[in-house]
Amino acid sequence: MIIVLHAMEGNLCFFGSMLIPTLSYSFQHRRCIHCRSSCQLGIGFRVKSPKYKSFYKNIRMTVDDKQVVTEYFNTVGFERWRRIYSPTERVNRVQQDIRRGHQQTVNIILRWIEEDGGNISEQSFCDAGCGVGSLAIPLAKLGARVAASDISHSMIEEAQKRAKEEWGVIPSSLSFQVQDLLELQGSFDTVLCVDVLIHYSDAQLVSLLDSLSRVAKRRMIITFAPKTFYYVLLKKIGDFFPGPSKATRAYLHEEKDILDSLQQRGWQWIRKDLVKTNFYFCQIVQLEKRNRT
Repeated sequence: MIIVLHAMEGNLCFFGSMLIPTLSYSFQHRRCIHCRSSCQLGIGFRVKSPKYKSFYKNIRMTVDDKQVVTEYFNTVGFERWRRIYSPTERVNRVQQDIRRGHQQTVNIILRWIEEDGGNISEQSFCDAGCGVGSLAIPLAKLGARVAASDISHSMIEEAQKRAKEEWGVIPSSLSFQVQDLLELQGSFDTVLCVDVLIHYSDAQLVSLLDSLSRVAKRRMIITFAPKTFYYVLLKKIGDFFPGPSKATRAYLHEEKDILDSLQQRGWQWIRKDLVKTNFYFCQIVQLEKRNRT
């Protein structure tokens, strides 16, 4: 099976620029499996694993990254990241490294929240893009009221399953729902958005930050992959070697752009930290609303 990278008006099959698993390069002219047109670039990829053929055959790609992310994390991506975020699951060396990095990020955020003090049981939290509940569940165990959401119904179902394994019955202080991050509703003392911005382009970032800012009353803690020369180089090298540890498109963001954008919305950063492992890099930023009443 050949997947072709090409561009045409109204449709873009951009598998080649994504970090997609189980692909190998095949520099041959082929007709696109999605729109049946001739490939303009003449670059295709052969799917090696039959396990993923149906996914790549059925998904119809457009320029909408949100659709790509939703489809990916509801299908092949869900199973991959479910294993990565499961401490007892056997994974490869790269995935183990990503697991460690993600857990370090979660631990730092939980520590910050505890250091800020106050009665956590009286505070409301929105975990936007909660995945399998890696942050929402331990936060709820601290006594917080947590509304967790994700664009993937598979992720939400897994998060609910893990919460039930933890408590038997999901406590009333913790809720999960399938929700688009650009359509967040409600008002929360703290909004958390962890390992999510990497899936959003610079063009989409403004709308996402607007959505997060709109529902946050006091504090935001967000993470993103920082756009530095070194990390840009690593990403470009990685783009040439699609493998089983890769996911969807990965976007790096300028720290200054994000902080300037949030400052315009009335936020100021309080503290930052950078988590770096061999295959995981994440800038964590805590912000607070200026001139709160």
